[in-house]
Formats: sequence, C-alpha cells, structure tokens
Amino acid sequence: MPTHPFSRRRFFYGALLAGAVPAGGYSSTPSLSAAGFKSPNEKLNIASIGAGGRAASDIRGCAQENIVALTDPDSVNAAAMFKQYEKVPKYTDFRKMLDKEGKNIDAVIIAIPDVMHGTAAMWSIERGKHVYVEKPLTRTVWEARQLVEAARKYKVATQMGNQGTSNEGARQVCEIIWSGEIGAVTEVHCWTDAATRWPQGVKELPKEEPVPATLDWDSWIGISKMRPYSSAYCPFKWRGWFDFGAGPLGDEAMHLFGAPNMALRLTHPTSVEVVEKGEMNPYTFPVFSSMKWEFPARGAFPPVTCYWYDNATQAVYRPPDLPAGESVLPAGRAGGGRAGANPAPPTPQQIANAQKEGAVFVGDKGCLAAGGEGASSVQLLPAARNKNYQMPPQFLTRSPGHYRDWIRACKGGEAAVSNFNVSGPMAQWILMGNIALHYQGKLEWDADKMEFTNNKDANKYLLPPEFRKGWSFT
Repeated sequence: MPTHPFSRRRFFYGALLAGAVPAGGYSSTPSLSAAGFKSPNEKLNIASIGAGGRAASDIRGCAQENIVALTDPDSVNAAAMFKQYEKVPKYTDFRKMLDKEGKNIDAVIIAIPDVMHGTAAMWSIERGKHVYVEKPLTRTVWEARQLVEAARKYKVATQMGNQGTSNEGARQVCEIIWSGEIGAVTEVHCWTDAATRWPQGVKELPKEEPVPATLDWDSWIGISKMRPYSSAYCPFKWRGWFDFGAGPLGDEAMHLFGAPNMALRLTHPTSVEVVEKGEMNPYTFPVFSSMKWEFPARGAFPPVTCYWYDNATQAVYRPPDLPAGESVLPAGRAGGGRAGANPAPPTPQQIANAQKEGAVFVGDKGCLAAGGEGASSVQLLPAARNKNYQMPPQFLTRSPGHYRDWIRACKGGEAAVSNFNVSGPMAQWILMGNIALHYQGKLEWDADKMEFTNNKDANKYLLPPEFRKGWSFT
C-alpha cells in the first residue's frame, strides 16, 4: 500500500512526462537573452509599436520599465498613451522609429493589426531587440515559422501575448491532467463568442472614404497592397477581413488553446478539417465556423482531437453524465485547495456569461472544465467530483505575471512561458484552421515536409505573403 497519498499521481507524472518537461518546470529553458545583459534591478528601455487599443494594456503592463518610444499611425486611437508619455518620441512608421531610436531600445512591444505582426517583429528581432508580440503572433503560418527561426538566430527573449498561459488555472489544468485524475485525454472542445465582436460575412469591399488627417494610412496598410481607406477597417474592425486579420482563431483560439497546448504537449497535427461554416466570400471570415485538428500520439499521450467553435452563445460541449441544469463552466477564478474554488457563489448572470467561452477536456476517466481565457476558472465535471477533491502537488513553477515573465527573460532570466519556441508552433497549427476554411474536407498535414499532402492548392497559403515595396523582411 502506498505510504504517500500522491504516490500514484507522482508515478503518473513520471510515466507521462519523462523527458518532456525541463527539470525546473515548463518554462525553465535557458534564456535567449542577447541584446545586452540587464541586471534584475536595471530597467529595460522598451518601445511600443502600437499605442492604442490592446497596445495600451501592454504598455501599462510594462510601465515599471522605461517606455522610451511609441509608434502608432492613428493618433486618435493612441491619444491616451501619447498623452501619458508626452515626452517620449512618437512616430507613425515603426521603421523610422527603429532607425532613429534603435540605439536606445532594448525591447519592443508589438500590438497592431495581425497583418503587420510578422514584419514589425522581424524588423525588431533583426536589430537584436527582445520582442513581446500580441496574439495571434502572425497572420500566416509562414510568418510564424520565420519568427521562430529568427528568435533562435538572434538569441532574443520573446513572448506571445496570450496572457492566459500565465494564469494559475492553466497550471492547475496541467497538474490535474498529469496526475491522471481524468485519465487519457482524447478530445478537447474549445468555444467562444468571438465571431460576434467585429464584422464578418461581409460580401463586398467598402466604399472609399476620405482619410482622416489623424491617420497615416500608408503606414497602417504596411505590407498590404494599397487600397482606399474605409472606416470599415479601423480602428478595430480589421480582424474579420482576410487581408488584415486572423479572425476568431487569431483572437481567442490563441488564448483558449493555450492550456490544452501546454497540458497535452501538442506538437504538429496530422490533419485539420472544417466541420461547419457559414457562407464564404472573398473578403471576410464567415459568420461562424467549427473545425477540428487531429494530433498523433506524443510519447505517453494518446492521439487527441481538438475541436473549435467560434460563435457560441452557451457551452457547446456537455459531458454525457453531467446532471441536467448543471453549468458546464464555473464562474469565478481558479484558486484554493481544489479546482474551481470560488470566494463567493456566482450570480446567475455571471454563470450565463461564463458559458460563452471555455474548454472541456474529455478523458477516459472523466472531464475537466476550464472557463474563460487561459483557464481563469477550473473544475472537474460533474461538479460533485470537486467536493472532496484535493489538488495534486504543484509540479510547475508559477508565473510572476505575463509581462514580468517576458521582462525577466529580457534581463537574462529563464525563458518566458509563451516564448516563440512554444507559441510559434502553436500559432502555426491554429492558423492552419484559417487555411482549411477555404476548402471542403480534411487537409492532411506532413509536418516533416511542412505541406498538405492531399490538396496541393492549399499549399499556396503556406507561401510568403506579398510585401509592398519597402516593407519586406525577406
């Protein structure tokens, strides 16, 4: 008889993760720092490409360091940050910023439309700057692959902005699954209401409008082929357009698949397939879609199928043994001595809102639910299993915070949890879903050759994007 209550779980950890996790935890690989060692007490000089919208939150997350330059082609959208940092240099074109301010910059935040992520990140990396790049990392599979290779070549510290991977809940998900509590996981279902957050299903290009005097349209367009300005694109309507954004996958899948990617050690899929979608058009993502990726066995992990649904109004997957009336996803934040422990009972509205976004892991011994971006709340299903459940011992190091994680790496500490060695491959397999939208049936993937084997036409989406003159990083 075991003398320690977690002996079985420790045994499962060993069998499942042998050789897969660094000794110090998931993010304990050596730092990729190169752009001049910074002691922990020395502040980084950080520039931001993007100052409005999501970029403002990223800048605030790094405000304990020195913010030394800002770039944003839309001065109205960036007004709050421009005012807060009124004394720092400001640009509408990041190329000019890097040329003029480069010697005073250690690291760069990149939070602009998806189409420009890869170019802005590459221009920064090639100049030896550490980079924090908002999700979805890039708009295309090719660009994501290029960034992974460049980060290794130039030895810079990197982080993708899928902040949920730094949550306590994401680590709880890993430790519960690795303990063997729900057995072998063969399915993951992730869903969101993201497709309702910006225009999709638009079948015609918008009419030309005068360019606002406060917008540098040439810099906003960036690598893309020049087109007439329209308020249908910006400041944040661009994500639904094929030419500018990566759609719901680029927005929420990068968050919601963060914990599954970590817990199940996902690598390359063998296929991707659209299960259902709304009417397609040449310009924007359909009003809804669902799809799946099939992954092969990975060491002791069995094959797993990951499902995605992007226009949910409630929980999409319910375990067969879940009692009628019981919510799939918990409302509240992860924490405490058991999965899903909440400081106070959630309200009915909180419960209803919580069902619109989350994930369910289906194992051969039970199910695990993770609510919100990055598993912000966690519980076993049915909820009765939580009553006397004791969390397994902590196996992973805890994050100091998503931004601090990156800043620490920039200063010579261990690599950030969503560094490009982790987030780059994940971005590639998720973005394959956007390629699958253009075809009927399964696309079979050869990871060694980096190509679709049963649909040669689909491989055109794996080629480099077309760069407007002056913007290429190739």
